Amino acid sequence: MKAKKLWYKGYSINGEIEDYIAGEEYLLDLKIAKYDCIASIAHAKMLARIGILTQKEASKLCSSLNTIIKLLEQGKFEITKEDEDCHTAIENYLTEKLGQLGKKIHTGRSRNDQVLVALRLYSRENLNSCISLSKKLISSMLYFRGKYGGIKLPGYTHTRKAMPSSVKLWTDAFIDAINDDISLLEAALKLIDQSPLGTGAGYGSPIKLDREYTAKELSFSRIQANPIYAQLSRGKFEATILHALSQVMLDLNRISAELILFTMPEFGYYELPREFTTGSSIMQTRRLEATQATS
Repeated sequence: MKAKKLWYKGYSINGEIEDYIAGEEYLLDLKIAKYDCIASIAHAKMLARIGILTQKEASKLCSSLNTIIKLLEQGKFEITKEDEDCHTAIENYLTEKLGQLGKKIHTGRSRNDQVLVALRLYSRENLNSCISLSKKLISSMLYFRGKYGGIKLPGYTHTRKAMPSSVKLWTDAFIDAINDDISLLEAALKLIDQSPLGTGAGYGSPIKLDREYTAKELSFSRIQANPIYAQLSRGKFEATILHALSQVMLDLNRISAELILFTMPEFGYYELPREFTTGSSIMQTRRLEATQATS
């Protein structure tokens, strides 16, 4: 069955235009489809709470949305180019399974606030994961410092030996850096911790939605009150997240670069486990040739 777009007005658009507009974004939408379902479950419960849906209707919608989440986890839910995005694919699935009830899930919503809340939920989960991993890295560094911190090292300026240093001083530099990165990640997390659901396409909804209820259901600390700003925050919040993540990557890059340098035979300050290293194909060939020549 051909997918029906949420904006469908009774006519088809040029195929090349459709290909250009859709691109491959529909494949990326698989990343946020679960979160769109989670937000839709909260929305369905709220619609029942304010009398738009019956409890039975809400229950059916929630059950089907949970089925989609399971299908996504199993890699069995498909989003096609014709769907354009996960929102359409999910609503089409609901309509196919539940008939006209499936269309009621869109009551009081726009794809604008749908994608906003899905991205917030996706970002929140992954930012928390980044914070957790960063804390584990600090724990590993603290263990390393406790074991080897007393060892003296030369401090370098422009790759020239400059002043006495130590493993502790070197390690502490990166512990401080990652702690600052965690502060940036937490700041980004605090910024996105506001629910845009119910802001529609930027001017709210004529239906008196219970936004406080959906915010609580989705574990947001507050609602994003102004519907115009909810749309203006698109890109702004994501840029803040990317900045925080780029700082994490900057420090990981510095740690990696220094380990590469200090594990070189010319320095030999650190040694990586063999299972962390590969080798050189040409050196392996020469090693084999040398072995054969002497045998």
